[in-house]
Order: sequence, then structure tokens, then C-alpha cells
Amino acid sequence: MKKKPLVSVIITYYKKKKFIKGTLKSIFDQTYKNFEVIFVFDEDDDTDIEYIKLLLDRFKKKKIIINKKNFGVAKSRNLAIKHSKGKYLAFIDADDIWKKNKLLKQLNFMEKNSYYFSFTSYAVIDEKNKLLKLKKVNSDASYSNLIKSNFIGLSTVMINKRMILNLSFPELNTQEDFGLWLKLARKGFKLKHLNQTLSSWRDSKNSLSSSTFTKLKDAFKLYYFFEKKNLISSFFSVLVLSYNKLIKYFN
Repeated sequence: MKKKPLVSVIITYYKKKKFIKGTLKSIFDQTYKNFEVIFVFDEDDDTDIEYIKLLLDRFKKKKIIINKKNFGVAKSRNLAIKHSKGKYLAFIDADDIWKKNKLLKQLNFMEKNSYYFSFTSYAVIDEKNKLLKLKKVNSDASYSNLIKSNFIGLSTVMINKRMILNLSFPELNTQEDFGLWLKLARKGFKLKHLNQTLSSWRDSKNSLSSSTFTKLKDAFKLYYFFEKKNLISSFFSVLVLSYNKLIKYFN
């Protein structure tokens, strides 16, 4: 009988006390059970630590990393990856939710086809778990279509760890996941889509990713410093990204 591969579930925490219980429950309730949780506590204020430890107590395989100061999501995820032991990595934000069969379906999809990277469609929910819309993915990601619009939701991604042994999330306040996907696509890796809705992304008002100015600034940094585009091309790329974001928002 083939051994079930270990999946490392990576989650970083910053001011999400209102939602973290639901997020962790959706992980605990997975039908696929051979996973570990790598939890990074990334707050200056340690008020929530005991609450977090209590919630994590039910997980048999876990590692809790407490940052001495707020490192930011990119550095925290990179740290979590270094401590992970799984063949596969699955990421989830601290206010998002997975369907019970998320890990099982995605893992089967990857193992059956020998894929190293996969992502899925996802639902958009509000702070009260009300469904706002569905974000369907209809194609695989390539550098040419991804550079114009980041249609890969972080909490839908599963990666074979071997794929990113020498790569990391760029240290940006936002767009850090977009930066890693672009790195992989630029290197010619296949980023495969599974057209099933297995995750819910929360559109919360206090989310750092909801800051328009921060996202625009980080998008420019991404194109200019990391993708090595010139000044004019970087500004133009930000405009294209913003336009496509608006189109997706109203569709």
C-alpha cells in the first residue's frame, strides 16, 4: 500500500482573532489526515498567544513559531517553510476557510498527474461568512497571463516542496504570493489549475491586502525590483494589473 504523503499546512497570524478559530476548524476537519500545521505567530503583542495555543492543542502534528517582532507575512512564511517536513506545502491565510475535502482532492489531483504546483477556484465571503461571489479558474497559469492578473488565490495553492527549495516569497507587505508565482512561472514551471471551489477567501475590512495604496506600491516594487522591468514598463504593468483587478471585482 502506497504511503500517504505528509502535507505541511502553513499559516501566519496577525490580528485575526475574530476568524482564526473557524480557519483552524476547517483545517482540523479535513478528510485527509496526514498533515502537520506550521503556525507562525507574527504580532508584537503577545496577548493572543495563549488563546492560539489552546486552539492548536487538538492538532497532533504541529509546530508553533513565535516571532520576536512583527516580521511580516513573507518572512514568516519563508520561516515556516524551513521548519516544514511535508512533501507538499499548503498555504492558508488566518481568516480563510477550506472545504473538508480540500487537501484530499488537491493531493489526488497532483499525485495522479505528477504535478508540482496546483491551485483551485475559490469563493469570496464577507466577515459573517456570507457568500459574495465565486472566483472560477478556467486555465493554467503561465508567465504571460499571470503577469497581467494574479488569479491564483494563496489559500488554494498546494506545492511540492522540492519546487521551491531555492526560492522564497519576496519580502513585500502585499503581493508577496504573486511575486513567488511569477518567479515559478518565469522559470518555466507548470502551474496547474483544478477547476473546483475548495476554499473561501475572506474579504475583511481590516485586511492588509485590502489597502489599495499598499497594493499599488508593492505591485510597482514587484515589477521594478523583482521582475526587472524598466520604470515606464513597471508603471504600465501596475495600470494593467489594476484594470484587470477592477474587471474581476465587478464580474
